Amino acid sequence: MAGNSRRRYDVAIVGAGIVGLAHAVAARRRGLSVVVLDRAAGILGASIRNFGHLCLTGQDGRAREYAEESRERWLALAAEAGFWVGETGTVVAAQNPEEAAVLDEFRDLRGPDDIVILDADGVRDRVPVAPGRVRSGAWLPRDLQVDPREAAGAIARWLRDDGVDFHFTTSALGVDPGRVHTSRGPVIADTVIVAVNHDVDQLFPVLAEAHRVQRCGLDMLLVDAQLDGPLTSPLFTGWSLIRYAGFTRTASAAALRSRLVAEHPDLAALDLNQMYTQRPDGGLIVGDTHYRGDGIDPFQGEPAFDALLSLARDLFGVRELRVRERWQGVYASAPDDFLIATPLPGVRVVSVTTGIGMTTGLGLGERVIDDLYSSATTQDLGEPTISLSAR
Repeated sequence: MAGNSRRRYDVAIVGAGIVGLAHAVAARRRGLSVVVLDRAAGILGASIRNFGHLCLTGQDGRAREYAEESRERWLALAAEAGFWVGETGTVVAAQNPEEAAVLDEFRDLRGPDDIVILDADGVRDRVPVAPGRVRSGAWLPRDLQVDPREAAGAIARWLRDDGVDFHFTTSALGVDPGRVHTSRGPVIADTVIVAVNHDVDQLFPVLAEAHRVQRCGLDMLLVDAQLDGPLTSPLFTGWSLIRYAGFTRTASAAALRSRLVAEHPDLAALDLNQMYTQRPDGGLIVGDTHYRGDGIDPFQGEPAFDALLSLARDLFGVRELRVRERWQGVYASAPDDFLIATPLPGVRVVSVTTGIGMTTGLGLGERVIDDLYSSATTQDLGEPTISLSAR
């Protein structure tokens, strides 16, 4: 996919995932000329290998700010670019008192606009969990859902139709102020955005080391299941409540973590987030596990998939799950939620380093482009400006 290439651009973006596309959307809304470069043949990375869940409510701090900004942009883009977005909310199934306590405390922190407490029947009215599997739960009404295999591609096509040039199978070999050196020759641009997820170390290894960026691999499945009804919203469990910062800041989260780790050390070792979404075609996305390193072993162990399938059978009360697909996702992981840095004049390196790119990316891209094309400084983004060699 490519447009009519120009000789010079206002903005060159390296990386066609959702974070790169977010910067392209923000730049085009300001009337800037944009080119997007990606070494792959299409959008094949983390932006299509996820749940399609826009977990706005579970965020905290700066991630919550970006998520709230992203919400309205997702709704607007869906209408403009012609893809599905569901104002579905999220259901949380609480299976023990500690999970219920986290939800009660979260309600006290956030209020009824962000969370509605449900009894067991209320949970089952919204999602087809098996009778007796949950004691209570909650609904998070502001969360959204997209089809991860559709959304990013639809945004890219809409941008192309709006005049953005795309060059796939084009590797960025290096970056200098005003120039990206690629496998197809130089690309000239006033501003360069490097949004390559976990591959920051390929272009800016010193920067990646300074921010302690690693790769996080995860195991996921798509299954067919004869549920009692449709899964009309994403479904969280207690494992989700010890993962997202909005929940983990509650005092009750520590007791929940202790119980889950003590009762299920095998699942804790998988760094589990037991959650589910349903694609428009009815397929149930099941996941996920997490493992980190500078490189990710491509060989996925079957015990992780066995655990995910067993948990799904138990929660939904089904005996048979037909596995359609298994896959490995990889995203950037670091102690901080975001990497936003200026290693060279006119160059921004941007990565979401906690696996919430779909949730926060559109708001983040808007902030970065606004920062670049206004009088604001990088400190407004809550990140330092870092000067490190690209070599």
